[in-house]
Amino acid sequence: MRVDGVIHDVAGIGFGPSNLSLATALDELGPGSGGHPIDAVFFEKQPALGWHGGMLLPNSKMQVSFLKDLVTFRNPGSPYSFVSYLHSVGRLAAFVNRKDFFPSRREFHDYLEWVESRFTDQVTYGAEVVSVRPVPGDRAAAALDEVDLLRLEIREAGSPDATRIVHARNVVISTGLAARMPDGIERGDAVWHSSEFMTAFRELDTAGLRAVAVVGAGQSAAEIVRFAYDHLPDADVYAILSPLGYSIADSTPLANQVFDPGAVDDYYFSAEKAKEAIWRYHRNTNYSVVDDELIQDLFERTYQDELGHRTRLRFMNLSRAKSAEPAGGRTRVVVESLRTGALDHLDVDLLVCATGYAPMDPARVLGDLAGSCLRDDQGRLRVDRDYRVVTTPEIRCGIYLQGGTEHTHGLSSSLLSNIATRSGDIANSIARSRTRPPAGLGGEAVPGRGGLSGVKAV
Repeated sequence: MRVDGVIHDVAGIGFGPSNLSLATALDELGPGSGGHPIDAVFFEKQPALGWHGGMLLPNSKMQVSFLKDLVTFRNPGSPYSFVSYLHSVGRLAAFVNRKDFFPSRREFHDYLEWVESRFTDQVTYGAEVVSVRPVPGDRAAAALDEVDLLRLEIREAGSPDATRIVHARNVVISTGLAARMPDGIERGDAVWHSSEFMTAFRELDTAGLRAVAVVGAGQSAAEIVRFAYDHLPDADVYAILSPLGYSIADSTPLANQVFDPGAVDDYYFSAEKAKEAIWRYHRNTNYSVVDDELIQDLFERTYQDELGHRTRLRFMNLSRAKSAEPAGGRTRVVVESLRTGALDHLDVDLLVCATGYAPMDPARVLGDLAGSCLRDDQGRLRVDRDYRVVTTPEIRCGIYLQGGTEHTHGLSSSLLSNIATRSGDIANSIARSRTRPPAGLGGEAVPGRGGLSGVKAV
């Protein structure tokens, strides 16, 4: 076991766009009243920065403006903005000449890597945080009185039997989303989730592929359907979706205000019935919807199929994939009609499930500490406006969430739209908490880089 000798102000669990944005926000705060910058470290279990790498399809575009980057809505003059990136790589003029608010996903991913390169000294990749435990002060450990510090146990890649212990005054949990498969269907060599599509497709021998099925009714599903149709000219493509057809995303200006920074306050301070109404009215801005241009594009392909007397793109609407099993070297998908309940069998060479994601449960990493986190009458974590989890009084350290707060902060909680202002809210909250000294680890504290070094850790 290796124990770090520094108490950090912040330990971030996960280092995707959300905590990368937090790193920029903390950096831009500069030195606090004590003259030291906020000391932040981040731990990411993946081997490198990754953001929807499996969905970096050729020509796929962002669905939000380039101005909704990691920083601009918080600090338009930030050196970490998308505009600063374009200027740095010599493409600012060319990007402006495109007359398009929406960069490609590949370019936005390149931007994220450009920002990340400024913070490599703060992040450890291949490091999984397996537990977070409270460290009591000088009082009885059983009482957990005045808990000011948290103890993170970290398992690093390449050292499965070795652990690293890190102490921090605050943790920010940003573990992303977990791929969700349809009930009754499990991943396999020929059964993928959309999150791994491009990564797996590059390794796929496409010779001999005769049929591909895609399950889902959202943007990712539609993009994969188009990609498969265009890149597998000898294969039939089946789109299995529960509604009658793809629903158009409402990207009109007034509806898009639901993603404005001010809309977070509108949602957070609303009554529960009003929150439910907001979800009903505005789900079609983001959930299980498809851009109009892509819908038109797919319909044109079906029209051209009919004109050429060969139907390659087939929509199995009002249907759901019930199971998928190997059969004679292929995958047999059982498809249930939602109109009649009848079952049909579809033999394909590849099944892709673009069926969304589920939020990670913070309790998984918090362990026993989760018992000190308060919940509402529906069993959901209570979260303050600054994204800090509401805890019992003795927990004085901060536990913050980046994601999993849709029930408190609204539709944009897991999206890029408010990533800059959300990170700013968390950074400012952490900065305010520095005015109070920690209870300590029972050793002599020596000032370090924004933290306390020379402390006997436990």
